[in-house]
Amino acid sequence: MAKYILQRFGYMLVTLIIIATFSFILMKMLPGSPLTAEQKVTEAQREIILDKYGLNDPVPIQYLRYMGNLAQGDLGISFQMKNQPVTDILLSRIPVSAQLGLQALLIGTFLGMLLGLVAAIRNNSWMDYSANIISVIGISIPSFIFAGLMQYFLGVRFGLLPVAFWGSFQQTIMPTIALAIFPMAISARFLRTEMIEVLGSDYIVTARAKGVTKAGILFKHGLRNALIPLVTVMGPMAVSLMTGTLVIEQIFSIPGIGEQFVSSIMTNDFAIIMGTTLFFAFFFIFIILVIDILYGIIDPRIRLAGGKD
Repeated sequence: MAKYILQRFGYMLVTLIIIATFSFILMKMLPGSPLTAEQKVTEAQREIILDKYGLNDPVPIQYLRYMGNLAQGDLGISFQMKNQPVTDILLSRIPVSAQLGLQALLIGTFLGMLLGLVAAIRNNSWMDYSANIISVIGISIPSFIFAGLMQYFLGVRFGLLPVAFWGSFQQTIMPTIALAIFPMAISARFLRTEMIEVLGSDYIVTARAKGVTKAGILFKHGLRNALIPLVTVMGPMAVSLMTGTLVIEQIFSIPGIGEQFVSSIMTNDFAIIMGTTLFFAFFFIFIILVIDILYGIIDPRIRLAGGKD
C-alpha cells in the first residue's frame, strides 16, 4: 500500500508540472496584459511595471522563473490585489468555498442515497417514478437557475432568507441547496441502478435462502457493494462542486475562490488564474487518490497495486 501511494504521489507531481506548463503557455497566448484595463497608466509607467514583474523578459526566462518559484510554494504576486501573494489570497478564500462545497456534497449525497435506496426498494412504484423525476430535473436544470428562483421566491417575495452575501448560517442555505441539487440527482440515479442490479444477484438470493434479515441483505450486502460506483463519481463531483461555485459565488456575492477566479479573468490577473487552476488540479488529483484508497476499504477484494497488497 505504501509503495502504491508513493507511486501515485509521483504521478501527481508529474501531472501538476504538465498542468502548470500548459497553464503558463495558455496565459501567454491570451491577448492583452494585466495593465490593459488601466487607462490612467502612461506608456513609460506601463513599461516600468512590466519590468518590475518580469513580464518584458523572454518567455523561456519567465517560465523557468515561474516553475522555480512554484517549486518553493510561491504562486506569484497578484497584479490587481495590491501586490498580495496569490497564496495568501487563495488561503483566505479557500475556507469559504470549502464550507460551501462540503455542505452541498454532504447534503446532496445523503438525500440522493435516500432517494436512490427508496427507488430501488420500491422499484416500478410511484416512489420510484417520483425519485426518477426529481433526479432528471436535478441533472437537467443548471444550478444557477435554481439559485435565481430561490433568490426571487425565498429571498425577495417571501423574505424567508437573505438574498445574497456571506457571514451567517442563513446566508449559506440557498447557495448550498442550489449546489446540492446536482450531486443529489447523480447519487440517486447511480445508487438506484446499482441497488437494483445488486439485489437481483445470485449471492443476495443465497443470503435470503440462508435466512439473512431484510435489513442485513439491504445494508450489509446490498448497499455496501452498490456504494463502489457511487464513490467513483463522488470525487469528480466534489471537484465540480468547488469549480461549480464559480457561478453560484458570483450570484450570491460570496467571497470564495470562484468569485475571485472570475474577477481575475476579467482583469487578466495571470498569477491568480494560474494559481487557482493549479489548486483545482491538485484538489482533483488528490481526491482521485483518496477514492482509490477507499476502494480497498469498502471492498477488500479490490487490490490497489496489480493484485498485490
